[in-house]
Amino acid sequence: MSDIMTKSMARNVFYGGSLFFIAIFGVLNVHSHLYAANTAIDKAGLNESVAAGKHIWEKHACVNCHTILGEGAYFAPEVGNVMVRWGVQDDPAAATEALKSWMDAMPTGIEGRRQMPQFNLSDEEYQDLANFLIWTSKINTQGWPPNEAG
Repeated sequence: MSDIMTKSMARNVFYGGSLFFIAIFGVLNVHSHLYAANTAIDKAGLNESVAAGKHIWEKHACVNCHTILGEGAYFAPEVGNVMVRWGVQDDPAAATEALKSWMDAMPTGIEGRRQMPQFNLSDEEYQDLANFLIWTSKINTQGWPPNEAG
């Protein structure tokens, strides 16, 4: 083999490497789709109330302060697993009451503490938001967040 790479040798290395990495990308892409299909989100629990809760989440821009499943701002706690932390994941009525109690107590007026604004939601909106957070807590996040409090 010569010490100098010719133009045709360089072209062959380029094309060969490109094809190799395109093939690797294709295999990883197929693997991702198969993995996602096998670990699908519980669509059976997805209903109008959950969708309405997501709408409330977006309407009040909760993501500007909270993270949900690791996405959002880090000003306030992670809420993707809040129903599990509160121990009310399996009881929607208790989850709604816990969320309503927490949000109605805000802002606390404690000086120097981060304060959540008062949104004055209706009982139905509290229920929808609680159902959304319950549904979110059932998503397989593969151990995320790494600690329970987010």
